[in-house]
Amino acid sequence: MSIQIGCQTYTWQMSGGVYDGRLDHIIKITAEAGYAGVESETRFLGKLADPKLLGEHLSAAKVAMPALTLVEDWLLPEETDEERARADECLQILTHFPDTMLNICQMPGSDRENLVERQKNCLLNANAIAKRAADLGIRSGYHPNSPPGSVFRTAEDYEILLNGLDQSVLGYIPDSGHIAAGGMDPFEIVKKYFSQVVHVHFKDMNAAGEWEPMGGGILDHVGITKHLAANNYDGWIVVEDECHAAIGDPDTVTKGDGAYCNSVLLPLVTSTL
Repeated sequence: MSIQIGCQTYTWQMSGGVYDGRLDHIIKITAEAGYAGVESETRFLGKLADPKLLGEHLSAAKVAMPALTLVEDWLLPEETDEERARADECLQILTHFPDTMLNICQMPGSDRENLVERQKNCLLNANAIAKRAADLGIRSGYHPNSPPGSVFRTAEDYEILLNGLDQSVLGYIPDSGHIAAGGMDPFEIVKKYFSQVVHVHFKDMNAAGEWEPMGGGILDHVGITKHLAANNYDGWIVVEDECHAAIGDPDTVTKGDGAYCNSVLLPLVTSTL
């Protein structure tokens, strides 16, 4: 059993487009924060979309890439030509990183109109992409989110989602903050769907429902981490901090989160090895 802890590039996305294409900088900060890996969204790759160059930067920083995140609308029963092209570019990069997972995440809409159709279309696309990934030897997980226009955000939505994923090729990526924002208990959801969990995201939240840096909120990340370790979870915990402070200074937020993870969460993992 092996659990490692990393961070996600959304913390830098909070700044708008300032860090787009600057994965080299983010990798450097990830290493300084003491994280074992960084999970990037495709918008941050820039020149590191070249797999050789990406591998060199990761190796130099001694940082792994637990997942690469693909975000699209997927409003139709099949991918548009543009969506398919971007997905296939992502898959081609991943063929060079056999230990890296594909994180499939739908872009939230502006509302929840036509919910049944939109949920069905999202699942059709996610399962199809995961099947193509599996044919290339790439593992995949689906990451639901929680803005008001997300089609998978409530307990009822999660029943549809987790029963609709093609479990032969597509696992579940729980995100503690998004689960809580959808009115659910993150610990209970992780336990309920544990058999489908392939990757885990953490973010913290206060009692008012606002994002906080790791350890500054009320979510039971210690309990979830203990549960993962006790049940032989073999994978990554990735911090995807969306707190307000990240808008102006994602580097400092990431280093603070890393200090929390290394002092509070990592001992819960290493003590079980």
